[in-house]
Amino acid sequence: MANLTENELKALNEIPHPALEAGTRIYGETKVFPDHKANPGEKFLSLVHGVAHESSLSYVAVLQAIRAQRKGFETAIYFYGTGAINATATRGYPVIGKAAFGGQMNWNEGIEKFIKEGGKVYVCRFGLGLHGIREEDLIEGTIPCDPLDLQDCLIEYHRSGAFILSTFQI
Repeated sequence: MANLTENELKALNEIPHPALEAGTRIYGETKVFPDHKANPGEKFLSLVHGVAHESSLSYVAVLQAIRAQRKGFETAIYFYGTGAINATATRGYPVIGKAAFGGQMNWNEGIEKFIKEGGKVYVCRFGLGLHGIREEDLIEGTIPCDPLDLQDCLIEYHRSGAFILSTFQI
């Protein structure tokens, strides 16, 4: 153990760490709302403008889309702007597919799972170009889109009565 000062030792020993044993419940588990399922034909669109690893925003949007899809919604994710970075298959370090740190590949794994389970993933070509990402760098099964498709995608999903989850990060 490091050489600690008297005040460091005092602060360290004021409260036992951890105060509770592993497995001790510290939060309730009551779900407040019913577990809604999709009605026949309902759609869900997750619109993502956020960068992987700069916040959990993009990853949570992918998880929400997976959950909506499992509830029976016809579900799609649309990555645009900086969000396009999330759909790259060439992520990793020191080699593609190898995580440089825990959780680095969460986005890829989530998107791949979403596609495998029947979801559609759209990726804006303009967002790719802004960051020097080529279409051949995309995760297999993602659908590259013209920048003008974003608005028409929103109109199409809106007209169908879809639930649209829009996440945006600067």
